[in-house]
Amino acid sequence: MSEFVEYLQEVFRLFGPVQLRKMFSGYGLYYDGAMFGLVAEDLLYLKADSTIAHYFEARGLEQFSYTRADKLIKMSYYLAPEEIYEDQAEAAMWARRSFEVAFRTKKSKPDKRIKQPKKQLKK
Repeated sequence: MSEFVEYLQEVFRLFGPVQLRKMFSGYGLYYDGAMFGLVAEDLLYLKADSTIAHYFEARGLEQFSYTRADKLIKMSYYLAPEEIYEDQAEAAMWARRSFEVAFRTKKSKPDKRIKQPKKQLKK
């Protein structure tokens, strides 16, 4: 784990205990089981949707993207603002916004670990 990834525990201390999970070539930041952040190449991105994307866009913060099969894929994460590394209260505010998005998204998806009853066909 890089020093930057470990440092994020301190950045979000006022927000609450965050868990870091290795994924692909980066890390996911989780709080209460919901992934609200993404670290790629030691850059932090925070989850966003249409309700909060304007906060990121107004600051010119880029959306996380990657290329697959010559196609640009944009994900629902935006580069975190620099001031969160200097101000834990600011970091907590941005984390809360992103966590609320992540929690809503997680809540709207069915849990794949719970088997859903199969629908029976009428004869």
